[in-house]
Amino acid sequence: MGNQVIILIGTFILLFTGLLLGYVLSQLVLGYLAFNLLTLFGTLSLILIFGTLYYVLFWQLKRQQTQVLREPSSQPVNQPIHEDVPETEEDYLKNQLIARLSGDVAAAERLIEQAKQKYPGMPENWYSERVLDDLDRDTR
Repeated sequence: MGNQVIILIGTFILLFTGLLLGYVLSQLVLGYLAFNLLTLFGTLSLILIFGTLYYVLFWQLKRQQTQVLREPSSQPVNQPIHEDVPETEEDYLKNQLIARLSGDVAAAERLIEQAKQKYPGMPENWYSERVLDDLDRDTR
């Protein structure tokens, strides 16, 4: 709750300071406000306030997002996060191939079967490597 209040107040002050800075700069450009030492320091202070608030506000937002990401999960500590981690090189290569094909499992299996028909008697992971190499070569 405290972070939300800081963000809300910071956003309001940032908006107000930005409007005031825009007004002062427009009056300077239009010539309705004389350019002297007072307007120079006033404009510089508005720019400094605006920049500082902008930085602090987005730093606070980033900090709030990282706190949400760091909250403890509901999984026990000794249970693996990913239960479907590939155990063999063959599974790893197949998953790479599926990822290369944007998740199209059927196309990956079809390409492996075509490689098996074209080059019979090779190890299983060789076919996945061959299809990946063919895809690399075709994309070049």
